[in-house]
Amino acid sequence: MYLTRFRINTARADARRLLASPHRVHGAVNASFPEEPPRDGGGPRVLWRVDREANRRATLFVVSPGRPDLTHLVEQAGWPHADGPHWQSYGYAEFLDGLKADDRWAFRLTANPVHAARRKDGEPTKRTAHRTPAHQMGWLLKRQEALGFAVVEKPPERRMLKSGDELELLVRDHSPQSFGRGAAADEKNSVRFTRVTFEGRLRVTDPVALRKALTQGIGKEKAYGCGLLTLAPVVGAA
Repeated sequence: MYLTRFRINTARADARRLLASPHRVHGAVNASFPEEPPRDGGGPRVLWRVDREANRRATLFVVSPGRPDLTHLVEQAGWPHADGPHWQSYGYAEFLDGLKADDRWAFRLTANPVHAARRKDGEPTKRTAHRTPAHQMGWLLKRQEALGFAVVEKPPERRMLKSGDELELLVRDHSPQSFGRGAAADEKNSVRFTRVTFEGRLRVTDPVALRKALTQGIGKEKAYGCGLLTLAPVVGAA
């Protein structure tokens, strides 16, 4: 397994065009491998996420069973004539194998929080996006045990509200996505979903389940930049 980081040059028109469509990014990520990565089955898969910062920086993260070659992305959306390296790929297996119960990590997850709903009795249920931060957080908290972690509680002195602020968890972004697949811009080839980014701190409860979440993704729309959970050392007091 590999974790790869690629900084996108947002000053380039081709880069901005790429970022405007998760379908284009999906294709560019798949083109990083000699054979198109499998999307089904129970094993590790290719996951990706674009993180955008307030300073207009954008970074592509990719988790994959094989090492990717991002030369085409450097030429399209990077700094092809600058001194390298143009991307960094790190062996991920040692990190995954080192996860232990009760370890604490800062985390970031971009996901597609949905639920099954019906407008009236007798109609079939339809996949529907959660709209509010409270329901979006609830979606993640409902799954945390099965995913092998528990979101950490805030110390009482750091809570800003009497209720609803007990956990180290926030919704950083709520972004409706709508784009077409292929040349035909009709309803059949359109994709619509809501992308949400969670940030917080977690405690590992089941290392095996967490490794699965880190390598197979969480939730729906994994092909379009959702599902990738990443961990980082906790900075500051717990």
